[in-house]
Amino acid sequence: MRIKTALLTITASLVVAAATAAPALAEERTCRGTIGATTVDNLRVPQGATCTLNGTRVKGTVKVETGAVLKASRISVIGNVQAEGAARVNVVSSSVGGSVQIVQGKHSKLDRNAVKGDVQYFENRGTISITGNRIDGNLQCKENSPPPSGGGNIVQGNKEDQCARL
Repeated sequence: MRIKTALLTITASLVVAAATAAPALAEERTCRGTIGATTVDNLRVPQGATCTLNGTRVKGTVKVETGAVLKASRISVIGNVQAEGAARVNVVSSSVGGSVQIVQGKHSKLDRNAVKGDVQYFENRGTISITGNRIDGNLQCKENSPPPSGGGNIVQGNKEDQCARL
C-alpha cells in the first residue's frame, strides 16, 4: 500500500509540475530567400536581407528589420506585419489578422489585402501605394514623404491624415 501511495504522490507531483511549467515559446524563423506554401510561427526578415513569401502561413507576427525587403504574395498572417526602417515592404493579395505597421522605412505596396486591425504608415521616405484593401480598423498615415498614393480601400474605421483620400 505504501508503494502505491508513493507512486500516486510522485505522479500527482509530476502532473502539477507539468501544469505549472513555463509555456513553450513560439519559434521564430529567419527568412533570407524564398519561403513557399508552408506554416511558420513567427517570421523575421533580418537587417539587410530579402525575403519572398508565396502562399506562406504565419501563425504569429512578421517583423521586417532595418534595410530589409519583404515581398509577400497570397500569405496569411494571424498576427501583425511590422517594419521599422525597412527598404521595401510589399504585401499583395493576402490576409493579416492583426495590424500592418510600417515606420521610418522607404518603399511599400499594400494591394488587395484583408486586414483585421489598423494600417499605419508613419515617417516613411519613399513611394507608398495603398490600393484596393479591406481594412477593419483605421487607415492612418502621418509624416510620409511623399504622401501615400492609391485608392479603392474599404475602411471600417477612419481614414486619417495623409490617407484621408485613399
